[in-house]
Amino acid sequence: MAASAMLASTPLYAQKAYGPGVSDTEIKLGQSTPLSGPASAFGAGAGRAVVAYFEMLNEQGGINGRKINFTQLDNAYSAPKAVEQSRKLVEDVGVLAEVGTIGTAPNVAIQKYLNSKQVPQLFITAGGRRFNDPKNFRWTVPLYPDFETEGRVIAKYLLKTRPQAKIGVLYQNDDYGKDYLKGLRAGLGDKASQIVIEASYELADPTIDSQIVQLKSAGIDTLVDQSSSKAAAQSIRKVHELNWSPLHIIGGSTASVETILKPAGLDASKGLVTTQFLKQPGDPAWANDDEVKAYKAFLRKYAPSVNPDDYSVLVAYMNVHAVELVLRKCGDDLTRENLIRQATSLHGERLPMMLPGISISTKPDDYGAFKTLRIAAFDGESWSLTGDPMSAE
Repeated sequence: MAASAMLASTPLYAQKAYGPGVSDTEIKLGQSTPLSGPASAFGAGAGRAVVAYFEMLNEQGGINGRKINFTQLDNAYSAPKAVEQSRKLVEDVGVLAEVGTIGTAPNVAIQKYLNSKQVPQLFITAGGRRFNDPKNFRWTVPLYPDFETEGRVIAKYLLKTRPQAKIGVLYQNDDYGKDYLKGLRAGLGDKASQIVIEASYELADPTIDSQIVQLKSAGIDTLVDQSSSKAAAQSIRKVHELNWSPLHIIGGSTASVETILKPAGLDASKGLVTTQFLKQPGDPAWANDDEVKAYKAFLRKYAPSVNPDDYSVLVAYMNVHAVELVLRKCGDDLTRENLIRQATSLHGERLPMMLPGISISTKPDDYGAFKTLRIAAFDGESWSLTGDPMSAE
């Protein structure tokens, strides 16, 4: 065969293309997280798990032959500090992307800066609907079921199972609670008038007992409770103390058996309903599951001080798997542009620890990765999935 013919029949392989922080041997990534301050309970464990995961990956040879050079900085859950640390990661360290940043306030603070620099703000842990805005913030990609979607799923569940429900809502008075309430109302549609009463609380409030008493007095039979961890445990306990038995629905982020339900009381928690998308490692239902065993073994070896039942650790474990997934999809085209392209063109990808029937998909005009969630009920010992995966659409 002539040399020219051989050349013509030889496949053309993509040339290597490197963005900032990338070489033949390494990929620089960064993260700011609350290692101190009011959210350190979330940031410290989750942050350690992310560091540990990249340590494990590097021991195994890295990603496509490149080691991950990971820089983690403390933002103390302060918006100005978060911006300062993002600038340091981009301008001093020279990272390819900032990944897995926790919380609404820090992510809102850094969003404009990172987008102005065209630096991926990749797979953030924040459920605000505002982060799914590819038109205005193309470089910000969330990876957490947004709270509006969760509210819509619960609305569909109620329309299907309790069409005559008299609903009361307890919600945290910020985006965490308001987005959920917005989704609940939208999902109920012309049945939104079945929401008889809404009661809010502030994150700094020491107790929500008075709100629970107010909700009970309104004569509702269905309590939808979008509270953060301390308030959720208090509400479960207070409902039980009042000898009140509404259908009690709690947010998916507060469904941990070990860290929420046990402190509230397992007997008091019996009958709770929630949405889920990840297996709960402390739930007896998953005690013999291979993915749960692998998750716990990873933490025992690489981050023994971390509590495997910490929900923020579990979410961080999902996030870092997603980061690995899109980096592998990038191959040798490791530019910021291609990283965003791969992260926003996922089709039915399943990550370890996801529940059966749950996967993630993204599109360039819709970054919301989760379109379906599972409904689960607590029997006093563990969560049981009920029905098929439920779509918010």
